[in-house]
Amino acid sequence: MGRPYNMVLIFFIYGLAFFCMGLAITLEANRGSDTRLRHGLRALAIFGILHSIHEWLDMFEQLNMLPGHDLDPVVWRTARLALLEFSFLFLAAFGATLLPRIKDFNRASILVPVTLATVWGMGIVIVRYSFTIDTGLWDVADVWTRYAVAVPAGLLACLGLLGQRRVFREAGLEQFGRAALLAALAFAFYSLIGQTFVHASALPPSTVVNEDLFLRTFGFPVQLLRAGAAVVSAWAVVRFLHSFEVETQHKIAELQATQLHEAQRREALRGRLLRQVVSAQEAERQRIARELHDATGQSLTAIGLGLRGVSNLLRLDVDKAAGQLRQIEGLVARALDDLQRLIADLRPSHLDDLGLPATLRWYAGEVQSRAPLMVTVEISGEPRPIDPTANTALFRVAQEALTNVTKHAQATHAAVRLSYLPAVVMLQVKDDGQGFEVHAPTPRPTWGLLGMEERAALLGGYMAVQSQPGHGACVEMTVPYHPQTEIGDDDTAAPR
Repeated sequence: MGRPYNMVLIFFIYGLAFFCMGLAITLEANRGSDTRLRHGLRALAIFGILHSIHEWLDMFEQLNMLPGHDLDPVVWRTARLALLEFSFLFLAAFGATLLPRIKDFNRASILVPVTLATVWGMGIVIVRYSFTIDTGLWDVADVWTRYAVAVPAGLLACLGLLGQRRVFREAGLEQFGRAALLAALAFAFYSLIGQTFVHASALPPSTVVNEDLFLRTFGFPVQLLRAGAAVVSAWAVVRFLHSFEVETQHKIAELQATQLHEAQRREALRGRLLRQVVSAQEAERQRIARELHDATGQSLTAIGLGLRGVSNLLRLDVDKAAGQLRQIEGLVARALDDLQRLIADLRPSHLDDLGLPATLRWYAGEVQSRAPLMVTVEISGEPRPIDPTANTALFRVAQEALTNVTKHAQATHAAVRLSYLPAVVMLQVKDDGQGFEVHAPTPRPTWGLLGMEERAALLGGYMAVQSQPGHGACVEMTVPYHPQTEIGDDDTAAPR
């Protein structure tokens, strides 16, 4: 194989290395969370693709396969020179972005290439008026481009990669720090040696330090060193791109651990809530038993004794018996009222017969009759059919919230607002009481609030509590009209 074909292979590998680097960066760079590194890698990807095209043009020139080269060589030369210069400007932008202690990396990635381009442009103007095509204008312009842009761009890339190595090491990613160090060394060789041994031209020091001197000294062309540096730097850059995958895996692992912890917390909470519900049911049974014994039971006992006395009086004194019957009638009415109140507390018939708005108004009146609290109810939006489970849950939350207001808030006014929105129904209960610190630690769990949250979650909605000491509280529950998950009515409001 002759020397021209050896150069063809070198140019092919040279361009392929940078092209693969640019392509790999394009596919992977957006996965990382480091904004600075993502920004810099985008510039490096453009450098790799542009520079690979430049080297492949050299390859096709070696093969005499450049289309139109003989028709207008000036256009081809100008295009290749511009391609070389722009590719190294993007390499400079990459290095400037990753420079350590540079806070405004976006600005640095623009100012540094603009500065290099300005210096390069001023030199090109001087070269244009100092040389002609016959006196080696194109060789001088190529050499000036490498001196003025390629060498500082490669050194900037080296410094930027050294800074990135430190970032990797501080993050505990030592293996990727080594890859960044290898890429930095490759770009240092690429710029300090590969871009100083250039074409022989009339521009010093290329008159002495040039490709011919390198070939005589080392026995192989400098393009081979450039290709080797390109392969090493591309491999190292692709290697530390795997840090994005490691970062993604760490994030996935952290997310899974968080989800597992949250699931365990919710399961533990549900277990405590279940025990609390069972305890609340037993307490409610005891309350019902006491009320039946103390009120209804005593009334029925009194009625029984009264009827027995009436049977004896009917033979002796009819008028007195009639008076005692009227007393018994009053006892029956009071017993019936007590029984109806007990039934309403367990499951108000209004909820099934008249709907949620009417039930809320009725319950507000009940609360006002029992406590020194003004309760207003406001209904907004057009009432729509609600799933019975959601209907019950909304009433129980309003019941629990008003119970908390009467017991703990020391409020004078409470407002209940039921809003029928397009996709959800929202319940708000506000008061002007003393308020509390929502996230303050408490000696025991706030089972009432936890029960409300659990009801909302099981219905596919959410519940929020807003409060500050001295500024009252607001309990808000939102559920969809047709929840996917249903819960049964526990018939009790969990105690706070």
